[in-house]
Amino acid sequence: MSSEQKMGRREFIGATAIAGTALSALSGVAAASAGEVSGGSVSGGGASNETGAPAMHLRKASRPVVISSANGFIHKNGGSETCVELAFRAMTQGRDVLESLVAGVNIVELDPDDTSVGYGGLPDADGNVSLDSCCMHGPKRRAGGVAALQGVRTPASVALAVANSTDHHLLVGPGAQQFARNMGFKIEADLNTERSRKLWLEWKQRVDPEHYLDPNKRADASLKVILEMVGEGKIDPFHFWGTINCNGVNANGDVCGVTTTSGLAWKIPGRVGDSPILGAGLYVDNEVGAAGSTGRGEANLYNLSSFLIVEMLRQGKHPKDAGMEALRRICSNTVEKRLLTEQGHPKFNVSFYVVNKAGDYAGVSMYGGANSKFAVCDEKGPRHELFEPFLDAPLPEGW
Repeated sequence: MSSEQKMGRREFIGATAIAGTALSALSGVAAASAGEVSGGSVSGGGASNETGAPAMHLRKASRPVVISSANGFIHKNGGSETCVELAFRAMTQGRDVLESLVAGVNIVELDPDDTSVGYGGLPDADGNVSLDSCCMHGPKRRAGGVAALQGVRTPASVALAVANSTDHHLLVGPGAQQFARNMGFKIEADLNTERSRKLWLEWKQRVDPEHYLDPNKRADASLKVILEMVGEGKIDPFHFWGTINCNGVNANGDVCGVTTTSGLAWKIPGRVGDSPILGAGLYVDNEVGAAGSTGRGEANLYNLSSFLIVEMLRQGKHPKDAGMEALRRICSNTVEKRLLTEQGHPKFNVSFYVVNKAGDYAGVSMYGGANSKFAVCDEKGPRHELFEPFLDAPLPEGW
């Protein structure tokens, strides 16, 4: 080999080394510009290291976790896993996060022992089981929802089909049912179980048969009877509003969420709560996290609480603090005397389930208590944990 050829080889190797160094530096700048996402906050690349060069922040791996309302770790529909267990297993085995969460809540929707969602959910005032659901896929920036859907046991799956197969977010009533039929879902004439129909009949017998003549009297009488039946142990006090929210994040930091419900027990036919409405009963932003809720839907609708929580995460707040801010907002915006206790507190409960992109999570509630719990599944396994209460006061009687 000539000296000229040897020199050319040395120059080539040297140039390659320089190029590699340059690419490495560019990668570091890109990483610093992108920032580090951890705990719901974003750190930019403006900090300097000892050499004065921009510090490089690499995205940390997220901690996989699934969080849901308490019924996500109760019902199994005859199987071996609860909602959070199945969702966490499927998600950590590589299945799409939203598909995993929907498969999880399907367990609760199909279980006749849960009267808060799906099959056997407590019906409306006319005895019809009317279902709402919403799901949101963080990475895809897409969502789907259905409201006032009758005849389909798994509205969460229909909501997912809306997200995947249409250019729309929300389908309602007969149109939602027709869409479900077109997508191959089984349509049933009645989703009542013997238990849900029996409870509806008892409610009907207790309510003034003339209540439709006075809407205010109707509302007061209906609520009074509901609270009486809660006090008698016939209705779950934490689920007579009827909802399951389930949110999750995988090791890649993909964030998704789903909410499904049969709504307020014996609601006015046609009433739709917060659950299928983006920003109210559910909101997801893949850059920061997810939030969903159970409890008085109107309180979430008036305040777009889930969107507010996600925005608080974006500002760097921990999931607990972000959820508390939403509860604070609800308290300040609840001014009707009929909705307030003698102490001036909301005469209802609202709970939020919050997870950020890093896998930090929190369950917060307007009121706490020994039985006020939410469900979690992570590397430590499935379990119930106590809500962090916003108010240091006992839950109003009947709620």
